[in-house]
Amino acid sequence: MTKTEVLVIGGGPAGLKAALSAAGQGAAVTLVERDPHLGGQLVKQTHMFFGSKEQYASERGFKIAAILAEDVAREERIRVMPNTTALGYFEGGSVALESAGRLVIVEPDAIILAAGAQENTLMFPNCDLPGIYGAGAVQTLMNVHGVLPGKRVAMVGAGNIGVIVSYQLLQAGVEVPAIIEAAPKIGAYHVHASKVRRMGVPIYTSHTVLEAHGADCLESITYAAVDGNFNPLPGTEKELAVDVLCIAVGLTPLIEVLFQAGCRMAYIPELGGHVPLRNENLETSVKNIFVAGDAAGIEEASAAMVEGTIAGLSAAANLGYGLADYPDKLAAARLELENLRSGPVGQKIRSGLEKLASAGEVTI
Repeated sequence: MTKTEVLVIGGGPAGLKAALSAAGQGAAVTLVERDPHLGGQLVKQTHMFFGSKEQYASERGFKIAAILAEDVAREERIRVMPNTTALGYFEGGSVALESAGRLVIVEPDAIILAAGAQENTLMFPNCDLPGIYGAGAVQTLMNVHGVLPGKRVAMVGAGNIGVIVSYQLLQAGVEVPAIIEAAPKIGAYHVHASKVRRMGVPIYTSHTVLEAHGADCLESITYAAVDGNFNPLPGTEKELAVDVLCIAVGLTPLIEVLFQAGCRMAYIPELGGHVPLRNENLETSVKNIFVAGDAAGIEEASAAMVEGTIAGLSAAANLGYGLADYPDKLAAARLELENLRSGPVGQKIRSGLEKLASAGEVTI
């Protein structure tokens, strides 16, 4: 059993920033990460980030992960526990961890959940054939281990992840004959979608995969157009020879710990599913339990880092810490987040947050 002032669950962009912000105000932090390395999804990302200098504009994701990990290593008030999984939250506020084969019980004064999200999948005949991957698995193979997933890859999903991974496949010399998207519009930033279109990749909106074919592994897929209710249109079926089908159809927040803690929840489709109610400091309905990043609602890594900053600053302040620069740092982070969510691109998240606000007040 061990004690800590702030327990941060998740060592991705939100968790790293949360740990740094809380420690920067004087709090003792324990940062747990189930992987052997810090960075989360950032370690898979080879594209350059948008935004401002504070959001690491023009840096590639894996480099941002390295920068943040180095900052964490230099901070004496942060204890890092890699290869550690949060198993559950228990009455009284303790958290059970599995760390390198050992059971560890942590008694934190505050918790920041930054566990990220899990990939959604699709169900269709033969969807379990070898050669059918989630986009995260494809990124891990290529960008972490340097292994090509296949020679001819069809992508399902024209959001940012699907389009970016398609471009990374093309850069690696893999053929991408199609991007298939059930929605009537492309969800990715146009700058990303334009790259793959210029490289000759067709994006079929209002289409879906009907079936996968193959004996021992994937050999081809059947896809078809869909109507406004996402029902396949008879007579539009086409077969496409591929050895890999990459599925990028969204993410679902990982918030089991918050359910166990009794945090009030709301189902908000625009945010990825069930998410916790929280106040402007990202504190949930349970005192001293905070949330940041994809666990708070599916968004870009830049927003996750800013949310981590807000949660870390706020958790430290709740415990009686808070340097003279605390109000200015908190105000700056809130302004950054507002700017990131402005314009047409942020409409979906703004709509989701409005629904979340109307779901009920959070009183701490």
